Amino acid sequence: MKLKNLFFALVTLVCVAAVPAQAQENVEAAPATQQDGPLVLTLDQALQIALSENPTVKIADKTIEAKKYAKRGTYAALWPDISASGAWQHNLKKPSFHIMGQTMEVGTFNNVSAGVTAAMPLINAQLWKSLKLSAMDVELAVEQARSSRIDMIEQVSKAFYQVLLAKDSYNVYKRVYDNAVENHKIVEKRYAVGQVSEYDFIRSQVTVSNAEPNVFGAENSIVLALWQLKALLGVDLDMNVDCAGSLADYENDMTSQINMDGTLADNTTMKQLDIQERMLEQSLKLKRAAGIPSLAASINYQFTAMDESFALAHYKWMGSSAAALSLSIPIFSGGKRRADINQAKIDLSKIQLQRENTERQLRTAIMSYYSNMQTNLKQYHASSQNIATAKRGYDIAVKRYEVGGGTLVDVDNSQLAYTQAELSRSTSIYEYLINKVSMDKITGANLTQNTEN
Repeated sequence: MKLKNLFFALVTLVCVAAVPAQAQENVEAAPATQQDGPLVLTLDQALQIALSENPTVKIADKTIEAKKYAKRGTYAALWPDISASGAWQHNLKKPSFHIMGQTMEVGTFNNVSAGVTAAMPLINAQLWKSLKLSAMDVELAVEQARSSRIDMIEQVSKAFYQVLLAKDSYNVYKRVYDNAVENHKIVEKRYAVGQVSEYDFIRSQVTVSNAEPNVFGAENSIVLALWQLKALLGVDLDMNVDCAGSLADYENDMTSQINMDGTLADNTTMKQLDIQERMLEQSLKLKRAAGIPSLAASINYQFTAMDESFALAHYKWMGSSAAALSLSIPIFSGGKRRADINQAKIDLSKIQLQRENTERQLRTAIMSYYSNMQTNLKQYHASSQNIATAKRGYDIAVKRYEVGGGTLVDVDNSQLAYTQAELSRSTSIYEYLINKVSMDKITGANLTQNTEN
């Protein structure tokens, strides 16, 4: 027995070690009672792991970093651009010119020059517009990363609830199978003493055989649901993970008032469209700024030397400096600036129409999820009330059959009604939670804290 406990302890240690470091921090609060079994996660723990380990979320974070560097590169244009240069030239033949019938060579064989130049824009409307556009691009990347987190919360939550539904279904089908086995034992005993017909004996055998595949199917559903969850968490698919609790734990949430204000203030899709609209407005200003004159300043300091030899120590260096202002006035571009402006106007009009259409679709979706939740709530109450009645009917049918006052058909029918009531309740809870998660994704409710972690 000690060896068995040691084996399970080692297995658990390996499973925990397989979790990434950050993920281990997120699941430290897992129940200590689960040390000899799978790593049991609550929904909050699963969300924490997914938000820290899922590759999609990590890619979104890297995109923000890249956009920030791009922003810094744009702002760097406001600073002086300082560069140094140097050149050496060896003339294979000295330059010459003719004066009064004579050919004269000028210059030296070796020319050396070095200098420093500094230039910066003074007036550049396009540059300032592009700076604002770059800042908006970072803002959009941040919102897109938030959208990735919200999507991940939705997917992980639904996968978590799917595991709980699969486990509830397994428990129901396993109980149906166990009841069928127990009922078959009763029939077998009565058949042995001639109290029931062979038909009842065969029917009870068939009932057991029919119940068994449902158990296998439910077991497989649990495995598939856990694989889906682990894939979203970003952990090894071979890791032994389970979900804490059951769908019944969320019954109290269903009895609370459903909040349906229909606000889209925290909707990430609308926020992205708003940012994109502002970016297109800024882009339009940028296109118009292409016709505004620009002014730049530059300073140059130059050293030059010329000599016949290669002995740099003997060179005589001469310095020169200059300051300059450069004015650029756009005059004619063949209609390109006007075309760019018109195209920007059309793009802005398109995004405004898209925003209006998206808002209409999102509000329709909110109403749909709200209506579905109301229906799920009614189904839950109906099935909950029916469970107690169905169970009582099943117990009575079994007792009557045991004393010869009922038929095996009555037992099977009552068992079916009991099973359907239980599955209906689990399904109604599951669908309510799924619809709520989908509606929360649209409204942004209950997601702020998770997305900011």
